[in-house]
Amino acid sequence: MKKLLLYSFLSLVVAVVLAGCGDKAKEKEVEVTKADVADRVADSKVIKVAFEGTYPPFNFLNDKDEFQGFDVDISNEIAKRLGVKTEFIATKWDGLIGGLKADKFDIIIGQMTVTEERKKSVDFTDPYVVTGSVLVTRDDTNDITELPDIKGKKVGVGGGTTFEEVANSVEGADVKLYKAVSDYIQDLTNKRLDVIINDQLLMNYNIKENNLPIKVTSDILNKDEIGMAVNKGNEDFVEKVNQALKEMKEDGTYKEIFKKWFGTDPIDM
Repeated sequence: MKKLLLYSFLSLVVAVVLAGCGDKAKEKEVEVTKADVADRVADSKVIKVAFEGTYPPFNFLNDKDEFQGFDVDISNEIAKRLGVKTEFIATKWDGLIGGLKADKFDIIIGQMTVTEERKKSVDFTDPYVVTGSVLVTRDDTNDITELPDIKGKKVGVGGGTTFEEVANSVEGADVKLYKAVSDYIQDLTNKRLDVIINDQLLMNYNIKENNLPIKVTSDILNKDEIGMAVNKGNEDFVEKVNQALKEMKEDGTYKEIFKKWFGTDPIDM
């Protein structure tokens, strides 16, 4: 009986050790996979690009259920220069970084501001847009023109964005968080909000294209540098994307795409 118990105990120890080794092997395998985005893209001939897909004029579905926008054109041009095709994956904003880290896609090209906090989780390419946030109110509102004016006001912003940080910098602002920009634009027009904070390029485009009864009322509140996010450990892939972006800027392709969507020259980067 004692021998049987001893044998069972030793078998259990061996099983635990082997299981531990198996876990470590799996962890190592995952690390290798995450560190080989450049090889994965080269082998598959496809670059998987993530964004919200509901953020015109940057990324959105057209009437034919095809993605289009500034980010789409930039992605397609980068893919062309890398010798691959694009596959677009629409993901909610708060799931973009998590999806990237889980290897559901290769890169985020979706208007993500480069911040020190985000740099802890992902690596960024060189900026491909420089822009900034602005205050937006209904046409009949005239008393919200500077950031301190949002004190005591109902302010709509996207959760987990730099716009949220800007809004929360004003003590007494009643900040409401949203998952989709279309939702808080609608709440502004329906008088459930007093003001919203969002990107100047996006707001100017949408107000003009959709004839919205709202207006930009402030100068740029903060300067945002927008980069493309890649899993850490992929310096070679980031370098390839940066080179493609550099070439686009040098040969005028980038400026052409920018003017197509915004009707103006880009801010120097």
